[in-house]
Amino acid sequence: MRRIARLAGVGPGDRVVEIGAGLGSLTLALAATGASVTAVEVDKYLVPVLRGVVEGLGVAVVEADAMSLDWAALLGRESPGRWVLVANLPYNVATPLVLDLLDDVPQIGRMLVMVQREVGERLAAGPGDEQYGLPSVKVAYWAEAAVVGRVPASVFVPVPKVESALVSIVRRERPLLGSDVDAGLLFELARAGFGQRRKMLRRSLAALGVDEAVFEAAGVRPEARAEELGVADWGRLAACVSR
Repeated sequence: MRRIARLAGVGPGDRVVEIGAGLGSLTLALAATGASVTAVEVDKYLVPVLRGVVEGLGVAVVEADAMSLDWAALLGRESPGRWVLVANLPYNVATPLVLDLLDDVPQIGRMLVMVQREVGERLAAGPGDEQYGLPSVKVAYWAEAAVVGRVPASVFVPVPKVESALVSIVRRERPLLGSDVDAGLLFELARAGFGQRRKMLRRSLAALGVDEAVFEAAGVRPEARAEELGVADWGRLAACVSR
C-alpha cells in the first residue's frame, strides 16, 4: 500500500479520491502522505468499519457506487486536473470506469490504478502490442498511460489466479487530436475495426462508409488490420469520412 501511495506521487496539497476503499489499508497509506483523501466504498457493511479505521485522519468517507456516482457533485467545480484517483479496481469494472472517467470527469487529472495484469497491459498498449484494442485507443486519445509496477498474486488473501499491474494514467492538457476530428466517429471506427480484428479494414469498415477513396485520402492501407493503427491513423480516417 505504501508503494502504491509513493507511485501515485501525492502529498500535502493534493486531493485524492480512492475507489473501493474497503477496510482502509490503502486509505491509511494515502492519508499518511498528507494528501486530502476522499474514500468511496459501495459496501454498506464495510463503510462503518472504514470510518472507524480512518477516524481522526480527516478522510471523507462516501458510501456510493463509483459506476453511478455523481462525480461533479463529489469533486465540485475544481479546475480540470485538480484531483488524483488512486484505486484497486476489480476486473469487471476497471476498463469501463477508467474510460468513463476520462470521457466525463476532467477534474481527475491523474490516475494510479491496480488492475488485473491483462487489463493494465490493455490500457497502456500501443499499436502492434498483443493487448492493443479499443480501450487502448480511447486511453491514448485522452491520456498517457504506462504500466509502472506489477503485483504478484501472493500478496493477496485469498491468493487469486491472476497477477495485478499498477497503471499510471496522466490526462493530456487537450486530447491528442484537434477539434476538427470527431472523437465519437473516431471511436466508432475503431470499435468496428477491433470488433472484426482478423479482417482487413476495407471489409470491417465498409459499412461505415470507408471506401478506397477515404483510405487513400487518410494515408491508411485498406489491407491493414485494426491493431496496426495508432490514434492519429484513426483520426485521419474519421476526418476523411466526415468530409
